Parts: sequence; C-alpha cells; structure tokens
Amino acid sequence: MLAVYTFVFLLMHATPGNPWDALSEKPLPDFVVEQLNEAYHLNDPLWTQYTSYLKDALHGRLGPSYMQRGRDVMEIMVDFLPISFQLALLAMTLALILSIPAGVMSALKQNTWIDHMITFVSIVNITVPSFVRAILLILFFSIYLHWLPAGGWNGILGRNAIIPTLALAAGPWALLTRYIRSGMLEVIRMDYIRTARSKGLSEASVLLRHALKNALIPATTVAGVAFASLVTGSFYIESVCMVPGIGRYFVKSVTARDYPVIMGTTLLWATLIWIMNLVVDVFYSYLDPRIRYN
Repeated sequence: MLAVYTFVFLLMHATPGNPWDALSEKPLPDFVVEQLNEAYHLNDPLWTQYTSYLKDALHGRLGPSYMQRGRDVMEIMVDFLPISFQLALLAMTLALILSIPAGVMSALKQNTWIDHMITFVSIVNITVPSFVRAILLILFFSIYLHWLPAGGWNGILGRNAIIPTLALAAGPWALLTRYIRSGMLEVIRMDYIRTARSKGLSEASVLLRHALKNALIPATTVAGVAFASLVTGSFYIESVCMVPGIGRYFVKSVTARDYPVIMGTTLLWATLIWIMNLVVDVFYSYLDPRIRYN
C-alpha cells in the first residue's frame, strides 16, 4: 500500500499542469491560482505534502475534492462505489454461472467440436478489450435491433445493466473457463477419480463431489483477482455505457487532475485487491482440507 501511494503521488505531481486548468474555459489569473494553491497546501514542499496526506489517509481522511467544492473524497466514494460494486458483482456472478459448465464440458469433450468451439470463443473474449465488446454490443442491441438502451443505470434489475454486464463478464468468463478446463483435465486422470468410479459412484457424483471441487482450486485464485479487477477496472465500461460508477468518476478526476480523488480511489482499489487475495487464500482450505495452516 505504501508503494502504491508513493508511486501514484510522484506520478501525479510529475504530470504537467495544475488542478485548476479545468475549472474554467479561460486560464485563471495568477493571483487566483496562487490563492488556490495556498488554500490546498500545494505550495508546500513536496515532502511535506507527501507526509501530511499519508498521515491523514492513515486516519481515513482522504481530503476535499478539487472538482466538487465542499465535498470530501469519502462522500464521493460512498455515492459512486456501490454502483461499481453492483455491476462487478453482477458480471462476476454471470461469469461464474457460465464458466463452470463450459469448462467442465470442454474438458469432458476434449478435442471434439464442442471443445474447439468453447476454446475459440474463450480466446476471442480474452483478446478483445472490454470497451470494444461494449461498443459492439451497443451497436448490435441498441442501434440496430433497438432492444436495449445504450447507456444509463437503473439498478441491477434494469435493462440498462444488460450491456455493461455482458461486456464486463465476457473476459472473466473466458479466463475461468480455460482454468476450469485445464484443472478438470488434470484431475480426472488422477488415481482417486478412478477409485471413486471403481466403487460404483455415478458419473455425476464423481465429477461434482470429487473432480470439480479440486479442479476449482486454481480457478478460485483467478476468480478472486478477477472480481477485484472488475470493481477496480470497470472505468472503460462505465465510460462507454454511461454508468455513474466510481470508475467513470475516476476518469473525470484524472482529466481534471483532482489529486485527492485520484489518490483516494487508487488506495481504495489497492485495498480491494489486497482483501480479495486474502479471501481467496482462506477459501482454499474449504476447497481442499489439506491446505490448512496450524
């Protein structure tokens, strides 16, 4: 977290320009810029700014926004983060529901046309960026067929959520499908699977109770990191589909050089990734009782 903070801090202050360029269409007078810099302590030495903001961040104070006067960064996150979280949760749920049967089917039908088709679709979705998928979905479903709205957000049950969810879920679905396929191919050849079959267990019981659970261990790692990346990396989708989430607001903050919002959002995303990695490590012990620490 300290490394992330240091890198982002130095990168922000190395960028040419100042945060007040976006406040007005015309350049602000020099005395106004000087007063703003003095009010927000931007005239302080760089080391002083670094330590003072770090001290405030450790106490949960992320500072006021330059772009929205009178609003704290925490207030902005409370308003926008739940929308990004809902979109990420919806996309991850869809990816998990579709990837498990697709990965299992691809492994069981190895080297058949079903396996080749699933592999092809997976590779396409891995290589095509999410914002390109969003644009193609908007062109097809909104402009040509007029079935779905092109943007906006009315909650996870609204029709506006379909296009961003599909565009966001396609990448994790493809990645998880590949990992589940690889895990299943490795597991179904092991001795304990042959033993389970020789004991007279049904094929469904062998696959679901014995093979799939162990095959999901590598996919669990990918799923945890993928969910964190969906929450933290959905700003492309939110910008294209006009979803009022924290990602879209982050893009505006970068353009406006709103340093507190940029720093606060980056630290939040780093925290989410850290937490999800911890959750994945703990969840390992449920999938495989051998993976436990005394």
